[in-house]
Amino acid sequence: MRHRLGYKKLNRTSEHRKALIKNMLNSLIKYEQITTTLPKAKVIRPEAEKLITIGKKDTLANTKRLVSKLQNTQAVNKIKKTLSKRYESRNGGYTRIIKAGYRYGDNAPMAVIEFVDRDVEAKKVDRKKKTVEKNNEKTTPEKKTA
Repeated sequence: MRHRLGYKKLNRTSEHRKALIKNMLNSLIKYEQITTTLPKAKVIRPEAEKLITIGKKDTLANTKRLVSKLQNTQAVNKIKKTLSKRYESRNGGYTRIIKAGYRYGDNAPMAVIEFVDRDVEAKKVDRKKKTVEKNNEKTTPEKKTA
């Protein structure tokens, strides 16, 4: 019997693991849905749930805890202003993990982790809108001079 089971190490050093979790949490908060491997999704899920719970109570101490964990003020603001308001009536269960088959190269199990009742438009935050510039100028044939 293994006492105090601990945590998933994900075959990484502690610094690499902490940076990986922080970056994936920032991406999850920004896009509200990310695709990753199943073990990583299982590690991120409780962390994301704790962040939303901390953001629900709007105090300076909780804001500092979020900033120290995420090191990204835009993500902290989104948690405090958007996500905490969306889930104020929900007691936990803010995320879901959906299995998404296996990766082509190494056959790793993939999963989609997303917020429940997510904003579909959040996925398009960084995409540039394709603008078709139409030239309103009339094309006139140029006269050749000798």
